[in-house]
Amino acid sequence: MKRVAFLLAVLAVTGCAQLHPADSAQADKPGVSGAILRFDIPADALGAHDPQLSAVLAKAGALAAAQKRPTVIRVTALGQDLRYINESIWKGVPVHSSNKPVLENLTAGANQTYSVSIEPLQSGG
Repeated sequence: MKRVAFLLAVLAVTGCAQLHPADSAQADKPGVSGAILRFDIPADALGAHDPQLSAVLAKAGALAAAQKRPTVIRVTALGQDLRYINESIWKGVPVHSSNKPVLENLTAGANQTYSVSIEPLQSGG
């Protein structure tokens, strides 16, 4: 729980990402209900490869890896930006983590908000 509070503090201080609580209007979208954390990525911070955004993405990776249950990190962005986002997230995941998150990339459509969400991984059977 301390890690979640720390991540929330980092996000609040950086001002480069907007958090959405899991019980907000976003919760009725597929794949977002039950989210551990969800935040939007401002296009200007992404385009500039803002160091604060990189730090927040790394913290998101660390948070996902620190969960007791397996998690999935869903990234929604333009295809050209996914590599940068993915690399920033993986920087936060410990190399020898026994609980590596699954990373799922979704390509954003026109006028779609770029976002990152961390959710419990649903078992497929």
